[in-house]
Amino acid sequence: MDPALGILVACAFALLFAHAAWHKWRERQRFAATLAAYGLLPGRLAAVGGYLVPLVETAVAALLLAPPMRSAAALAGIVLLLTYALAIGVNLRRGRRDLDCGCTGPADRRPIAAWMVWRNLVLAMLLAAIVPAWGDRPIGRIDALTILAGLVAIVPVYATVDRLVGQVMPRTAALRRGL
Repeated sequence: MDPALGILVACAFALLFAHAAWHKWRERQRFAATLAAYGLLPGRLAAVGGYLVPLVETAVAALLLAPPMRSAAALAGIVLLLTYALAIGVNLRRGRRDLDCGCTGPADRRPIAAWMVWRNLVLAMLLAAIVPAWGDRPIGRIDALTILAGLVAIVPVYATVDRLVGQVMPRTAALRRGL
């Protein structure tokens, strides 16, 4: 992989994990309650998970930006994403579609849905692209500009698609059913 593209992917995922951790740190008890509601961990372990998950997300975000630790951080991020997909999938299979996904923070409660499983699987595959060693060419000014422009484009596109699939489409479907 070209180093400029690798850095762009690493930075985008660092922002994603930092944002995910930030809202969990802000409302730790609420996140711990959300985690416990999934019914996959015993009570005391769910409380520990309320601290552990945002801690790991924070570490992944930071270490994705540290070249010597990038591959390990990407692998840890992949494990997190696959764990989230599994937890959502198990609860969808149980018919518990009313659970808060825990992925958007306290101001934006969002029930779990199948698209979230797919989103996390796709994100895990994208993150896997930066695990192998990259080319070693030096990063120049144009590369830095490309990385910055890529981030400026990726962040709002991701936020828009997430909002569209997570909020607008379900509301539109509900309106159609009500008509």
